[in-house]
Parts: sequence; C-alpha cells; structure tokens
Amino acid sequence: MADKRLIAALDFHTLEDVKKLVNTLGDSVSYYKVGMELFYSVGGDVVKWLRAQGKDVFLDLKLHDIPNTVAGGLCSLMDLGATMLNVHAGGGYTMMKVAAERLHAEADKRGIPCPKLIAVTVLTSINQEDWEGLGQELQIKSAVVRYAKLAKKAGLDGVVASPQEAALIRETCGPDFLIVTPGVRPEGASVDDQSRIATPAKALQNGASHLVIGRPIRAAKDPQAAAEAILKEMESVR
Repeated sequence: MADKRLIAALDFHTLEDVKKLVNTLGDSVSYYKVGMELFYSVGGDVVKWLRAQGKDVFLDLKLHDIPNTVAGGLCSLMDLGATMLNVHAGGGYTMMKVAAERLHAEADKRGIPCPKLIAVTVLTSINQEDWEGLGQELQIKSAVVRYAKLAKKAGLDGVVASPQEAALIRETCGPDFLIVTPGVRPEGASVDDQSRIATPAKALQNGASHLVIGRPIRAAKDPQAAAEAILKEMESVR
C-alpha cells in the first residue's frame, strides 16, 4: 500500500521514461513530483497522464514574479489537475497572499477542489557560505522559519524546506502545516548536489509531512525495491 508521504521525483525529459518508471513502481508509489526539467520538455500532458493513472501530482515550478502574474499562472496550472502547486516565498507576503486568494477564488468559481499551495523557503542546495554570499545576514534556519511564518500568514498550506529546518517549522507553524522536504537520502545513498539533508526516518521525526525523493529511487538497479525499502523505513515514524 502506497504511503502518500512519499513523493517520487520524476526528473526526466520524456513521457516514455516517466511511464516506464511509474509502471515499474506500480502501487508502491502514489504521489509524484513533476519539476521544471520534465514540465518544460513535455508540458502539461505528463500531469494529465499521471492523474489518469490515479496518481497525485506535486507540480514543482516555483513561481516567482509580481503578484498578479503568479496568481494568473497558478490559475492556469490548476487546469492540469495537480494536487499541489508552489511559489517562491522570496516573492514576498503580498505575492503569496494574492496567489492564495486568487487560487481559492478560482477553484470555488469552478466548483473544484483547490490544489494545495506551498512556498519554497531556501533551496536545499544552498549552504551557509552560498547564503552569506547573497548578502544574507540571518542564519539559514532563521530565514527559513521567517519565510514559513509569512507563508502561513498569507494563507498558504505549507512550505518546501530542508529536513534540518522541519522541526523548527513544525514548532512554529503547528501540526496541520505542510512541510515538504527534498534533500532526503536513505542510509548509504549519494548526497549529490544537496547540502542540507537527512534520512527518511529522521526527516519525518523532525516534522516533515512529505518527502521528495528522486535519484535514490530513479537511479536504483531495482527502483521498486528501493522505494519499498524507503517505505519500510518510513513505517517506523507516524
């Protein structure tokens, strides 16, 4: 039985590769992430195909622009049927508030469920040196919590943050706030380009509601066995 806390990342260029992995994983995985690499290659067809297979979709396009542009973009993306959409918290409180209000209003107008809307805080590839190079004076953890509080105040459902900040966000924003964590690596897996990481169990213990995992599943010799091993580790944390 699939655990919807696991979101498998589909970092491909073609729909054929997507279908191959999704069919290989079968009932083990029910939630998938479609990011820029795939969406810019294939477009909305991949989201529609996944939904037709009964899968939930996190459409990870990280919208970041002036409020009306972001709000309009989200309303257009809603047509695809994604379960969850996101924006960059760095766009500011007003951008997030307008985006959430417009998305909910449009969903009500159409009589359809509103996708969850979350905000990216600080990318998990950014370390403290990179952060300071941007002229930031706050520690990354403090900045992430500030972004999370702004997102909640703006009416968003949650944030994307590293597992290392999940506990602080959970403490600050409460039990119902979504915390979607990339940078999750099973024991022994390659770190790749992530800087702030944790194992699946640790990320959940820290308060994560969803784990986004890509290469450890996608690049495994047996992707389904890799996914099942991750799910087994996740079972210990509820």
